[in-house]
Amino acid sequence: MATVHPTAVIEPGAEFDDGVQIGPYAIVGAHVRIGARTVVGSHTVLEGRVEFGSDCQIGSHVVIGAPPQDLKYRGEPTRVVIGDRTLVREFATVHRASAGGHGVTTIGCDCYLMAYVHVAHDCQLEEGVIMANQATLGGHVEIGRHAIISGLTALHQFVRIGEYAFVGGCSGINQDISPYVKV
Repeated sequence: MATVHPTAVIEPGAEFDDGVQIGPYAIVGAHVRIGARTVVGSHTVLEGRVEFGSDCQIGSHVVIGAPPQDLKYRGEPTRVVIGDRTLVREFATVHRASAGGHGVTTIGCDCYLMAYVHVAHDCQLEEGVIMANQATLGGHVEIGRHAIISGLTALHQFVRIGEYAFVGGCSGINQDISPYVKV
């Protein structure tokens, strides 16, 4: 059974597994599915087609599933999928995909998105990715397993970051980074 704060707004059709907790003033859209024991913080907005795995922690003032910032987007039914045990901290944003991309923005299991992170449309983050405060991804970025993107870092559209790569803080990345490389 889910625990929903009385001030939360839950649209008909939203689905919750056992043990879900929804905080004060959160807004959960009709096409959102939240996995077992996931906690959604206060003032968070979950809209569009969004699917969470189990045991996720979603901080306060987070927006997940907003339409892509893509001028070609015309309201197509695209999605966001977030894996088990992923943490998304306060004020982070994750946009759903565009029709011209994969159709899904994916964040794998065991990822950690710190405060003010932005994951744009059609991004694909594999398991264990860490993005520090205010790291920002342009659309269609791919990040391999256990890569780390340090704070105040921006990745240009269509960039690929290899598994276990480490991108240092305050970087502007406009080209692919190989696996196991420190930049």
